Amino acid sequence: MNRNLNPKLLVLIGVVFVSFGSILTKLSTAPSLIIAFYRIGFTSLILTPWILFKNKKELKSISKRTLLICLLSGIFLAFHFALWLESLKYTSVTSSTVLVSTHPIFIVLGSIFILKEKVSKKEVISIMIALVGSMIISFGDSSLGNNIIYGDFLAVAGGLCMAGYMMIGRIARKELSVNAYTFIVYVSCTITLLILSLCTSTRLYPYPKTDWLIFLALAIVCTLLGHSVFNWALAYVNPTFVSTSILGEPVFATIWAILIFSEIPTFPQVFGGIVILLGIYLFNKSQKIDKPEPLEV
Repeated sequence: MNRNLNPKLLVLIGVVFVSFGSILTKLSTAPSLIIAFYRIGFTSLILTPWILFKNKKELKSISKRTLLICLLSGIFLAFHFALWLESLKYTSVTSSTVLVSTHPIFIVLGSIFILKEKVSKKEVISIMIALVGSMIISFGDSSLGNNIIYGDFLAVAGGLCMAGYMMIGRIARKELSVNAYTFIVYVSCTITLLILSLCTSTRLYPYPKTDWLIFLALAIVCTLLGHSVFNWALAYVNPTFVSTSILGEPVFATIWAILIFSEIPTFPQVFGGIVILLGIYLFNKSQKIDKPEPLEV
């Protein structure tokens, strides 16, 4: 990408691209597993030539331990997508996108109880705020029916898997470049989603042309032009700006849902969502983040 471009502006554009993920998913007639499989599968195929050109030597020299860690990370990412995309069939775009963003809560809990790391008071307070927001949404959605609550549960479970993916990724990233790590994880994620589809007798094809266009759009627009922009921008802007900007995804997704599906969020969803995003924002602000290596694509 051209370094003369405004990184902060591109991050905001990336947020808009990513926010279409939930909308495109709801527009597809395909099962959630298939949507996730083709989204990551197409992304992996598109990245393969460039990654092999740039990182072939590194990929060949990866230790078995690091490879296994990457594969495990990809499995968590696969379940994140499978659970989150499935949640969109039951609950609102607002509840789904906000609740799946609660992964910092699980990262903190994992840091305390699994990694035995010390957590600051500011981090604990911010996570408690996010938890209160989650309870507000759940309490409000409970009056809308069991299906809504089930969808909320799936979204939170998707956030839990995202936390696992990120925590495991921290280990692998000490030994790998972002390029190599991302590629292996995406391939592992694709294979896992394929296995899940086969085990659940979910057909891989045929699907309408519109679904194939949606799969490609999810891969190109949401993943490559969305998430890859975030990784690129980390070389030029504060990581806190990137992580905080990503909180705009539920906001934009809610706007698109109102315009496209006439899906008006309830007061508890809006208020609870604001509380959650505030908690996550404060969590991001409280962290001392070293500038990560950018994705070299």
